[in-house]
Amino acid sequence: MAQFIDKDELYPFIFEPVYKQVMWGGNKLQEVMQRDLPKLDEPIGESWEVCDRPEVESVISNGAMAGLTIHQVIEHYGKNIVGRQFKGGRFPLLVKIIDAGKRLSLQVHPDEAACARLGGSAQPKTEMWYIIAADKNAKIIAGLKGNSTKRFFIDNLSSPDIEEYMQVFDAKPGDAYFINAGRVHAIGAGNLLLEIQQNSDTTYRVSDWGRTDSNGKPRELHVDKALECIDFMDRTVPRISGVSDSVDHNRKFPMVNKCPFFKVDDLRLVEDWRDNTETTNSFHLITAVNKSVKVGRDNLVASVPAGFTCLVPASFGAYTVTVHPGEPTTVVKTTL
Repeated sequence: MAQFIDKDELYPFIFEPVYKQVMWGGNKLQEVMQRDLPKLDEPIGESWEVCDRPEVESVISNGAMAGLTIHQVIEHYGKNIVGRQFKGGRFPLLVKIIDAGKRLSLQVHPDEAACARLGGSAQPKTEMWYIIAADKNAKIIAGLKGNSTKRFFIDNLSSPDIEEYMQVFDAKPGDAYFINAGRVHAIGAGNLLLEIQQNSDTTYRVSDWGRTDSNGKPRELHVDKALECIDFMDRTVPRISGVSDSVDHNRKFPMVNKCPFFKVDDLRLVEDWRDNTETTNSFHLITAVNKSVKVGRDNLVASVPAGFTCLVPASFGAYTVTVHPGEPTTVVKTTL
C-alpha cells in the first residue's frame, strides 16, 4: 500500500497518463510514441502527463509512493516538491501531449486582467508548444499578422478568410511556440507536440472552421469572451526556431526564459547530463523526447520512457540524466 516517506527519501516521480477523447484526435501517440492506448469511442487527442486539477489528479506510477496523487504529495511535502515559491494550493503547471489528427479550433486563453473582467471560473493560461513530430504539410497558426486590425478580424470570424489574418508556420520538429495569454492560435492537423502551460483549463473558441460533431451539431463558440481576451496590439512572432545542427557534446538551448510562469530549455545530449534543483529553487520537469532516459542519483532513480515526463522534487538536489551512450538524445527541461 502506498504511503508517505521521509522527505530525504523523495525521488523523481513518473505519472500515469490520462487520455482525453476529442473529435480532432490523431494516431501519433500510438504510431510515434508506441503508446498502448485504451480502446475508446472517439480518437485520443490529449495525454495529460502531469496534472493537478480538481477533475484530474495525476497518479504516481513508480517507487514507494506509487498510487498516491500529485496533489496528495504536494499537500504533504509542500515546498519540498514545488520549491520556495510555493504558497499552497495546486501544482502550478499542466503538461500535455497533443496529438492533432485534425486542426484544432481557433482559440484564445485569458490573462489575469481578462479573468478579472470575465469573472466566474476563468483562469489565466499562458502556454508553450514543442513540436515532437509533424506531417510534411502540418501547420501552426499563432498570432495576428501585422495587417490584421480588430475590425477585419471580427468581420471575418465566420469566414474561411479568417486564416488570412493569422500568422501561419510550417510545423517542424524541434521548433517551439510561445503562446502567451491573449494570443489567438490553432494547432494544425498532423502535429504531435508537448504542451507546457499554466494550470488552467480555460479556453475560448473563436472559430471551429464550420465543423460539426458526430450528431451534426457544431461545438459551442465563445466569441464575446474571446474578444475580451485577445490582445489586438500583439504582433510578436511566436515561433522559436529549433536546433538545426547536430551536436557533438552536450548543449542547452533556452527556449522560454523570460516568462514569469515557467522556463523551458531544449537539452541536446550525447552523454550524461548533471543538474541540480538547488540552482533554481524549483522542481524540474524532465521530458524524454526521442529516447528513454534515467533520472536521479544513487538508488533514487526513475526510468523515463520516450514521451514521458519525470518530476524531480525541488528538494532533491543533484541528479543525473543518464542517456544511452552514443545515441543523440533530446530532453525538454522545465522549471519555474
